[in-house]
Amino acid sequence: MRAESRIRDFDWMLMVPVAGLCSIGIFQIYSATRGSNLDGLQWKQLEWIALGVVGMLILSRIDYHAVLEQAPVLYLVALGLLLLVLALGQTKFGARRWLNLGFLHLQVSELAKLVIIVTLARYLSELRTDRLTLADLAKIGVLTGFPTLLILLQPDLGTALVIVALVAVGMFLAGLEWKHALAIVALAALLLPAAWHVLKPYQKQRLTAFFRPEETSQTSGYQTQQSKIAVGSGGIHGRGFGQGTQNQLGFVPVRWADFILAGLAEEQGFAGVLVVLLLYLGLLLRLVGTAQLAGDRAGMFLVMGVAAVIGVHVLVNAAMVIGYMPVTGIPLPLMSHGGSSILFVFLALGLVMNVRLRRFVN
Repeated sequence: MRAESRIRDFDWMLMVPVAGLCSIGIFQIYSATRGSNLDGLQWKQLEWIALGVVGMLILSRIDYHAVLEQAPVLYLVALGLLLLVLALGQTKFGARRWLNLGFLHLQVSELAKLVIIVTLARYLSELRTDRLTLADLAKIGVLTGFPTLLILLQPDLGTALVIVALVAVGMFLAGLEWKHALAIVALAALLLPAAWHVLKPYQKQRLTAFFRPEETSQTSGYQTQQSKIAVGSGGIHGRGFGQGTQNQLGFVPVRWADFILAGLAEEQGFAGVLVVLLLYLGLLLRLVGTAQLAGDRAGMFLVMGVAAVIGVHVLVNAAMVIGYMPVTGIPLPLMSHGGSSILFVFLALGLVMNVRLRRFVN
């Protein structure tokens, strides 16, 4: 593919919402951390974005069929890294999720999400039917169940739930029958009481805080309560950049990461949040459009897998900030501070670019 063709076919329209979200995130991180011991964190975010863009451009040049061919190797590497995290990982906030690589504290579950997208896309694209059988469902369950279980053991319930949503979207697109879907939902409902007993104490506290927010506003429900105050005080137009009391005085926890949307809502109001949500909508619509243009089923499954993960992240994070879902620690893509999260999104977008650039040559 000639350089002129690559530049012409590069999806510049996809980069418009991406650039907008990254820019808003950088300014909001600056607002949330200035004057604190985290002052200057926005520069670190900018470094990760630059590294992510480089990774995206590199991955967009490698034929995604070659990536799919290496899915078994990537899958085994991901499992190995997840096991390594459980054995030697760094513990933060009561969870062992990070590998210290010196220059980066890698959250392996972010990398695992990308590998699961690739692995699932390869498996589903190789099926020669438009209806999934029980055997197919069992194989999908085993294939995605092992990494999900290792992620749950860290524990990282939020990422595990994102993977479940990813698998659900993949199965639906591959031809999941309604009777099988209802059976899966019924089985999940029956397992809920047992699941409660394997949750960590802090996870139980978060669920209790979600169902009884007023009783836990000073304990496990403090994050959500302060977030809702910040969102409500912003009104339509907000208090102004750097003027949000909940944000500037540190009442909203991790306001530069998981609760960055709460700080934005306080300072830029409903209008600012609406702009962000419209940018995410534009990004997701572009991803769906690319999936429709894909030259084969594998490309379609890859892009829709990326769209599913980003969409679930946005939905869960926004709902968490206003108290409509329990606190799960799921970051807001492209805006929340975090090197592993930023790298995952840009590498995933590299796969999307890859599919779009090769839509006429498959």
